[in-house]
Amino acid sequence: MAQPPPDPRFVLRGTGAAVHALRFSCGGEEPAVPILFSGSENGFIHVWNLKTHRVDATLDGHGRKSVYWLETMDSKDRLLSQGRDQRICLWDLAEGRTAVMDSVFTENVGFCRSSLLKVAQGRWLMAMAAKTLEEVQVLELPSKTSVCTLKPEMGAKLGMPMCLKLWQGSCGSQPSLLAGYEDGSVLLWNLSTGKVLSQLICHQEPVMSLDFDSERAKGISGSSEKVLSIWSLNEQQNLQAQKTHRLVNAGISDITIRPDKKILATAGWDHRIRIFGWKKLKPLAVLDYHTATVHSVSFSDHKSPSDRLLAAGAKDHRISIWSIYTQT
Repeated sequence: MAQPPPDPRFVLRGTGAAVHALRFSCGGEEPAVPILFSGSENGFIHVWNLKTHRVDATLDGHGRKSVYWLETMDSKDRLLSQGRDQRICLWDLAEGRTAVMDSVFTENVGFCRSSLLKVAQGRWLMAMAAKTLEEVQVLELPSKTSVCTLKPEMGAKLGMPMCLKLWQGSCGSQPSLLAGYEDGSVLLWNLSTGKVLSQLICHQEPVMSLDFDSERAKGISGSSEKVLSIWSLNEQQNLQAQKTHRLVNAGISDITIRPDKKILATAGWDHRIRIFGWKKLKPLAVLDYHTATVHSVSFSDHKSPSDRLLAAGAKDHRISIWSIYTQT
């Protein structure tokens, strides 16, 4: 008999608005207790202490406009946040500071989450949707210098970029970008030439989210349809459709593969979190707690299997924390 799905380990309340972004950081003084950043529709970022289940700090830098992307840079003290105010803020939270240290004005009106990739010590690339709706801009951080602007060919009719994923095969190899577009396509971009290496139509509707496993050269994407699309990248850098998985209900807001590449989680418009084995996309569990759309899912980057957590943030103002398949 299959075991019934577990209940959340605990639930965080008090954001006062729908939760659109989550990011664990395990680089704290107590490595066994990660902290969790959450970004809300009311523009606030909350820093949660997962030992006390309370907010340690509240950050206010997006003019009360929804925060929909969070990422850390090497430590829990360096945080990036992206909001509907068309700004990406860089925070320095060391020694209890709560002020924005720097920011990038994106001039983009969409809701495409940016992507961050560490390429060297103290050096990152950040991809973001640009002012011109079809374009993606790649910056180097912390200098904010432009690396390239990725423009589809004339007449490509891809629509807006909807989700982005910077990745690097092996250390020293050239970084690449995977981007999902409004027309249902996933494109692989070469950042040094600014050219498309490959294109695959994965969905009939806009690609809402994607994640990519560079070790297996395999990715997964979701849309507003009842389908997850699994695709791969061959040695000639061509994207190839592998399989599709039909869902019971339509709509995927977010997909994330756990850092150990064993399982993945999806955030559903049907209020549910779905867990799959990543190797064969075997359905493992349906986590049913939230009462509204789940917007974001995030795994902790803990090395210790017993401490692996999954967080889910939803329109119902709640964040559920789960401990599942920790020993796989």
